[in-house]
Amino acid sequence: MKKDVSRRSFLTTIITGVAAATTANIIQPFENSSLHVDMEPEKSSGELKIGIFDVDATPPIGSQLTYDRMINSSDLGLRAKGIVLTGAGKPIVLCAIDWIGISNESQDVFKQSLAVAAGTTPERVAVHTVHQHDAPICDFTAERLLKENNLPVGCFDGSFARIVIKNIQEAIINANKELQPVTEIGLGKAPIYEVASNRRVDRVDGKIRTMRGSSCKDPSLRDKPEGLIDPDVSLISFWNKDNPLAVLSFYATHPQSYYRTGVANPDFPGIARFLRQLAVPDALHVHFNGAGGNIAAGKYNDGSRENRLLLAKKMADGMERAWRDTRKYPVSAKNVKWTTEAILLPANPSTAEIEKNMTTNEGPYLANNMGRLGWYKRTLEGKTIDIGCLTVNEAQIFFMPGELFVEYQLAAKAMAPDKFVAMAAYGDYGPFYIGTKEAYREGGYEIVSSPVTEEAESIILQAIMTINGRLENSRIRP
Repeated sequence: MKKDVSRRSFLTTIITGVAAATTANIIQPFENSSLHVDMEPEKSSGELKIGIFDVDATPPIGSQLTYDRMINSSDLGLRAKGIVLTGAGKPIVLCAIDWIGISNESQDVFKQSLAVAAGTTPERVAVHTVHQHDAPICDFTAERLLKENNLPVGCFDGSFARIVIKNIQEAIINANKELQPVTEIGLGKAPIYEVASNRRVDRVDGKIRTMRGSSCKDPSLRDKPEGLIDPDVSLISFWNKDNPLAVLSFYATHPQSYYRTGVANPDFPGIARFLRQLAVPDALHVHFNGAGGNIAAGKYNDGSRENRLLLAKKMADGMERAWRDTRKYPVSAKNVKWTTEAILLPANPSTAEIEKNMTTNEGPYLANNMGRLGWYKRTLEGKTIDIGCLTVNEAQIFFMPGELFVEYQLAAKAMAPDKFVAMAAYGDYGPFYIGTKEAYREGGYEIVSSPVTEEAESIILQAIMTINGRLENSRIRP
């Protein structure tokens, strides 16, 4: 059955309708290394090439995860995976990490540091998280604010993150030594069944009464409709003739089956990714979480431990069908573009209250709020966030901030129905939940937690439309 892309105000908006980066914190790991970083601007060679990297991002036992002290790690552990595309101007770096979020100054440092390694600019680097909850959080702004107030940094201790950044840099440099030609791009999609469900289906008089979370033990909530989702997983693959080199997957849902175990693990998306890696071993599999801020597995997950594997198998099954659906198209560097649009999201003044409360709270309160406070302060300083878009042939992949609601992903697809559109959210985690205009009137957990206001909808939609307009104007015509 065809699903309504959105509710009234959001559809109406669709139809009718910048910041200095912190530089003092760039990681410079190579002072005593024989590795050489070529920072000369790369000219368009016309030959598209790809490098891949895969780094262990699992902290040591005893580290503070986002919510709990780490007592062990799972067999799979946490990964930082990505690709480097060269030949189409300066290199483009795409990276996905099995952490809950990377925000504010940490985003600046990650992008700048990876750019140093790749010989590119920070604007051409996208760093996203998959948003697993038994995993670290990274926010150097929160770390600094806590230190300035003589408070324990807790889960915002950035020591391990800085090590991971150095390791990713080295992996990128090594990847650039083993670049492979890209002759074709593969595009495929397929629905994933009985995983994603909307969290905001329990309404009374136009207001959200109860959120249906990542796991839900209430049978009456699980019995409610699946709600608005994007059922499809999208796959973009890069090939050297008949050899697959990398597969990027995009699917919108919170990735939790159960958590707060003290065991660092990539949850069911990481298991699904691993199963697909085993099935197609010659290609690196990189997974990006789509606009899943209001999407979770709650309808199909009561939190039973056995459900982690069941959800992973369902997700892997959809990925396999998308792989079988994949069609390959010739590609060259001239068909690859990277476009950005800076946005300044509107800040909710109530976010300032966090600063008054941070000295009397700890643990989960700080984990959930310090990033929002840091983002609020940066926004007042005029610090913008980039929306990025990678275009390859007829594919458009948007790289977005925050815990974006699924309506934005569906809107981007509706704006370009003749294109293959995919979306990764969970870039800069500072804005936290970003709802639609109507959602802010409905209330609910996500909206109460959101540091932005309802005006965010028009700003984000306009940015997507602006990028689409630029791409259309620059399209190569016969």
